[in-house]
Amino acid sequence: MLYIAYRAIKGDPRDAWIRNFAVAFAATGGTTFKNADLTDANFTKARLKSTDFRDAILIRTCFKNTQKLDRIRPGKTLLRQPRVRDLLITGDGYKENYQNDDLRGANLDGANLNKANLKQCDLSEASLRATNLEWANLTEVSALQTNFTRCNLTGACLEAWNIDKTTILDNVDCQYVFLLEKPDKNGNRDRHPHDPDKVFQPGDFEQLYSKIMETVQLLLRNGVNSEAFKIAFQKIMAENPEITYDSIQGIEKKGKDVVVTVEVPKDADKGNIEHQFNEAYEMRLEAVKKTVLLEAAEKSKKEMKEYNKNLTEIAKLALTNQPKLTNIIDNKAMNNSPDNSQNITAGGDVTLTNSNANLREMSGKINNLIQQLPDQKNEQIHSIKELLSQLKTLIETDENLDNENQKDALEAVESLAEAANKPEDSKLKKYAKLSKNALIGIGKNLPHATKLVEGCNELLPVIAELLGLG
Repeated sequence: MLYIAYRAIKGDPRDAWIRNFAVAFAATGGTTFKNADLTDANFTKARLKSTDFRDAILIRTCFKNTQKLDRIRPGKTLLRQPRVRDLLITGDGYKENYQNDDLRGANLDGANLNKANLKQCDLSEASLRATNLEWANLTEVSALQTNFTRCNLTGACLEAWNIDKTTILDNVDCQYVFLLEKPDKNGNRDRHPHDPDKVFQPGDFEQLYSKIMETVQLLLRNGVNSEAFKIAFQKIMAENPEITYDSIQGIEKKGKDVVVTVEVPKDADKGNIEHQFNEAYEMRLEAVKKTVLLEAAEKSKKEMKEYNKNLTEIAKLALTNQPKLTNIIDNKAMNNSPDNSQNITAGGDVTLTNSNANLREMSGKINNLIQQLPDQKNEQIHSIKELLSQLKTLIETDENLDNENQKDALEAVESLAEAANKPEDSKLKKYAKLSKNALIGIGKNLPHATKLVEGCNELLPVIAELLGLG
């Protein structure tokens, strides 16, 4: 048990569940700084076993070369993170990954963070004086009230990092930086200075970013929705009268995304402005998306209904009398309107009319066709007779079907039954295949939970296989 507790204190992920208990046990009777303000305190080389730091303020607190820092009670402070504790002790973060870590208020003066990944870290109120940040990834870090005095930022990635007037950039050593974490389609990471043969001269970096500190960059993923942007920008103008449309300093496309740079007053709360815009933009964007989807769904429903109706009529005419089909299509095209006054006889027993069909008569005809099918003697093989009967019953009992859709669906079953009675007739088989697809289309226009949709999903694949429809 003591060995497990030891492993948990050391940060072994296998025993994370027991760590809090083990640390509390080990820290019993030790020095307590609970709720203490330890801003700028210096614990260099101190032995801190059993120390209680719960709820302590650890802004710029120095922990260099301390001992037994893994035997403390960290509470919710940044000391709760094993790799952050190691960095605070050793100052060595070369090529290490600290993405999303809480480094708020960390004392990293003189640390080696060359090529370290600090993406999306909270570095607010941290001290990085004379810190080596060459080629470090500072994408989307929060660096408010952060001290970068005399640090080395050459080659660092500063994409969408968050700084303001409280960020200290005095005497920064920097020849060039990149504003894109990943290369664009042309392999460009947006190097500054843009000219690859030039570097920042002393003071250039501070001058460049002093202007940036007076701007907010609004990141719009996957392009700009003009309606949502207009509403969101009007919101931040209403909340911040100093901001107008003239405050927009630039609009830059980065891959699929767009960055809008807005000039703001020196004392403006940049974080709040960005939050106000993003909240209004996303809310309106969601409303626009819902409207577009509803309109598209309604349009698709109407188109599918018309398609199914035309498919049934054209398929039946095509398989019975091709010349008459051509004449009917030509006449309808010339008149540019449906003929509501006449019946069209296509040959055989089939009569098409623009009025509602007699569903009872149609149901009886389908019953006769189904009854003519032979019974399946082998119980292990699906009976086409039984399957068609089930499908017909589903259509007649589904309350979501109006008369027109019910008529179209029954016509599809009728063609399936005809093909089942004459499996050698290739024309009937072709029509049956079209009718099967039409029946699927009718189902797509209905709520997913209807009996017809569920029945089609279950019965149609088996019926198609038995009829050889592919």
